[in-house]
Amino acid sequence: MSMLSSLPTGNIAQMKENSDAFTLDEVDTKSKILKYISRVPGIRYRELLRLTGLPNGTLEYHLKILENIHKVTTCRRSGRRTGYYPIDIPADESHILEHIRNQVARQIVFFILEHDLCTFGKVVEHINKAQSTVSWHLKRLSDAGIISITYGPEYQLYSVVNNNLVKKVLYKYKETFKDKIANAYYEIFEEL
Repeated sequence: MSMLSSLPTGNIAQMKENSDAFTLDEVDTKSKILKYISRVPGIRYRELLRLTGLPNGTLEYHLKILENIHKVTTCRRSGRRTGYYPIDIPADESHILEHIRNQVARQIVFFILEHDLCTFGKVVEHINKAQSTVSWHLKRLSDAGIISITYGPEYQLYSVVNNNLVKKVLYKYKETFKDKIANAYYEIFEEL
């Protein structure tokens, strides 16, 4: 006698009828994935793969289900990078998170927030990266509408478009950024 034949037949029939039913393992896996996405909104696929320890196909399968049942939203940029967000994060916040997940972009935004109007030279000097790297990030942040560029006769001035929203996002999700620059900024921010 197999284990299946010892189960009440009503439960098997009910499970067959309800194709949306998940096994306990599947529910645990989805909960585990949701936990990481909630802790680190905008988490990338590779990081999620590493943290969960799930095989590639299993993670992909469960993420598609979570997206289909509207538990997570996905932000795909340039067809290459994907960030996963809990469904309850507002679009404007996820948009900012998507663009400041990178440490250099975040450093640039912090610097501009602290100094309001900044020249390219000052940003390069503070960030201590190659001009081409800073230029690439500034363009990306400008295209995303996070910073604005004012063109002058001799130089360009950079400023954050919506200071309050950017500060709110940086403060609200500060635990998801693990670097010294962010920590120093939060200490300054909390003093205000």
